[in-house]
Amino acid sequence: MALALTYDSQKVEEKWYSYWMENNYFHSEVDGRTPYTIVIPPPNVTGVLHMGHMLNNTIQDVLIRRARLQGFNACWVPGTDHASIATEAKVVAKLKAEGIDKNDLSREEFLAHAWDWTHKHGGIILEQLKKLGASCDWERTKFTMDDNMSASVIKVFVDLYEKGLIYRGYRMVNWDPEAKTTLSEEEVIYQEKQGNLYYLSYQVEGTEDTVTIATTRPETILGDTAICINPNDARFSHLRGKKAIVPLANRSIPIIEDDYVDVEFGTGCLKVTPAHDINDKALGDKHNLEVIDILNDDGTLNSYGLHYAGKDRFVARKEIVKELEDLGILIKTESHLNKVGTSERTGAVIEPKLSDQWFLNMKDLAQPALDAVLNKEVNLVPDKFVNTYKHWMENVRDWNISRQLLWGQQIPAYFYGDGKEDFVVAETAEAALEKAKKVLGNENLNAGDLIQDTDALDTWFSSWLWPISVFNGILEPENKEINYYYPTNDLVTAPEILFFWVARMIIAGYEYRGEKPFNNVYLTGIVRDKQRRKMSKSLGNSPDPLELINQYGADGVRVGMLLSSPAGNDLMFEEDLCKQGSGFINKIWNSFKLIKSWNVDASIEQPGSSKIAIAWYRSQFQKSLSEIEDHYSKYRISDALMGTYKLVWDDYCSWLLEMVKPPFGEAIDKKTYEEVNAILEENLKILHPFTPFISEHIWQELKERSREEALIISKWPEAAEIDQKLIDDFSFASEIIGGVRNIRKSKNISFKEKINLSILNAEKVSERFNSVIKKLGNISEISYINKPVAGALSFRVKSNEYFIPIEGAVDIEAERIKLQEELDYTRGFLKSVEKKLANERFVNNAPVDVVAVEKTKQADAVAKIEVLEASLASLKQ
Repeated sequence: MALALTYDSQKVEEKWYSYWMENNYFHSEVDGRTPYTIVIPPPNVTGVLHMGHMLNNTIQDVLIRRARLQGFNACWVPGTDHASIATEAKVVAKLKAEGIDKNDLSREEFLAHAWDWTHKHGGIILEQLKKLGASCDWERTKFTMDDNMSASVIKVFVDLYEKGLIYRGYRMVNWDPEAKTTLSEEEVIYQEKQGNLYYLSYQVEGTEDTVTIATTRPETILGDTAICINPNDARFSHLRGKKAIVPLANRSIPIIEDDYVDVEFGTGCLKVTPAHDINDKALGDKHNLEVIDILNDDGTLNSYGLHYAGKDRFVARKEIVKELEDLGILIKTESHLNKVGTSERTGAVIEPKLSDQWFLNMKDLAQPALDAVLNKEVNLVPDKFVNTYKHWMENVRDWNISRQLLWGQQIPAYFYGDGKEDFVVAETAEAALEKAKKVLGNENLNAGDLIQDTDALDTWFSSWLWPISVFNGILEPENKEINYYYPTNDLVTAPEILFFWVARMIIAGYEYRGEKPFNNVYLTGIVRDKQRRKMSKSLGNSPDPLELINQYGADGVRVGMLLSSPAGNDLMFEEDLCKQGSGFINKIWNSFKLIKSWNVDASIEQPGSSKIAIAWYRSQFQKSLSEIEDHYSKYRISDALMGTYKLVWDDYCSWLLEMVKPPFGEAIDKKTYEEVNAILEENLKILHPFTPFISEHIWQELKERSREEALIISKWPEAAEIDQKLIDDFSFASEIIGGVRNIRKSKNISFKEKINLSILNAEKVSERFNSVIKKLGNISEISYINKPVAGALSFRVKSNEYFIPIEGAVDIEAERIKLQEELDYTRGFLKSVEKKLANERFVNNAPVDVVAVEKTKQADAVAKIEVLEASLASLKQ
């Protein structure tokens, strides 16, 4: 069947992805081979494909496809994360649009809506990854809320609680008023924002005196329970033991002393609001101060906000400032640059809030994970992230693992009695009841007497188990899959979740398997636009990945993404990269069409030019393969692609095929044709990880193959001997060919016209590529001479000079005139440069680099004059 004139990427991609799926090439089962395992960083179930996913998953697919070709039992586990905050927000918004208030639903009713939404929208991103060519083991697809995954999370919670590592505490936490839940410190992004510093006057009780304090949050004065001064600050010694009146609230609060107060900062007097600042809370605990929380969970003021109750905190701030100003309490306002914490998920400004929460003690757990990276048991690529990791792990804080959400694993703590003080922790309600009976010594206790904690666990508390739980290694620690596939080989992820996820997975690995979860962590860069802005929907600077695939083909986009994406460094993406990738795919296709267009004649002997060309390419292939393997070993995936790209485009398409192709209208010998096809097969193997679709397509077009002979499961090329001398000789020959072509082009000598080539042999070189030089230069004869040839044009390669007689081919007189004009101009140019350099004022006063440029011009002009004079001399002989 004739090949299509143009390469139809969509048709090819649909055909071969279906073929791979039908033949189950992506699936892995435990067998006698060495495993190679990757677990996908599970995207949010709410997500759709973006450029970061494209980069990350392209790299993973390159690694898994290469491992498959290398004979490993390649297993790439896909899945999605339940993304508690993001998913709950989507479901709440959907319900609101339907006129349903989340607060009117029971937990079970809300979860039914959440599951409906997940079943309808969840997994879209995984389907999109198939368009990219991702060769995941789809039969193994996991979701962090699957029954066995959730059971694993609950089991780990109970285990850590029983080890004394999980505890419940009333602590200051990061509160997201929009999501109405706590966040861990790692989920808070601190941004510098321009705000105001308000100077307020507090009346000293029973006197005419006032004390001035400065605050960035005037609304929180309604929660003030003290004013603090430094005991060593003589300015305020008269205030010792006195009280002040809180503006607006008219409450009397003590003036306390503590050396925590910086006498140099602000006014030297500090308002203390224990409910709304972590440092104030510490002061409040030390001095037994009252705690007054003025905010509701949604960021509006509660009844302690007095006549501002029900108003949003920022609206209330403006109105309170106006009232304070009207009352003469606001003394002045200054601009102030402040670090403000915002929610990573919702962007809302975080509120410090006192709350009963669950925490995981991290200090002891973190040590094995820190040692693993420092001792190179787990390699971070690039290793510039090691110090960042070390700093975080050495300063790790206890992890707030509870969230005030419904979507997620419900915390397995069961309260009994009247308050929230007495509880038991168990994997099931039945086990909890038995525990409670023993604690209380009451066999008459029933399930209705226990109330399960309504909070859910942090999403990261499920995903930190991912490399273990996907193989059911928590529930069945000795099952054959966990013992075979774990530890995994490579993790490909983004640096911004190095602590959210990577560090915690390493911690979980050592705690629950006694070993690392993966050998290497490849940290990709961030995909940015030409202005170095992170690509995002909100900025409108991110192209739709699926539209790119439709326009340039999945292979073209994969190549484009990897052309400039060094590990750990940001990728400056522009669409032209995909255009370049698509051009490479078309080059591969057109070179294949060229081969298929040749007629084969078994009676023809193999020409010497083809024989030496094939020998050269095999050595060049081996040299490139060695370099590509080195790049892979160092996770320089972009460099591995460039090595492959140059080998195929330059060495194969531009050189080998030109060297072996038959003259127009003639047939090719069978031996060369078969050897070129064999070479193409080796090329396709190293192309396959980067360009899976076109490589499989051409592989299958070369000849009829069985399902066991598909490219995806063929064998990676083996290392063989490299003839470096042959490579060097060809490099020399290619320069000769380039010189001949340049003269033909500059002198308009038709390639159809044969020419002679004479070599003034100052440096003896191999003659084994002479047949190739003859063919590609259309040279009738190569001769060796002892003196320059009269009436010939020349060029140099190293110390050899090459002459091409042009009598008859070129108008010699016109060529002499042209050369003389160029010589006269260059002499004039040299004269002007030398005049400038002879000027002492210029040489002494001009910048060094400017003088250096002029000297370079001088040297270049001298060299050019020498060449032009030699060329003229040869024409006059």
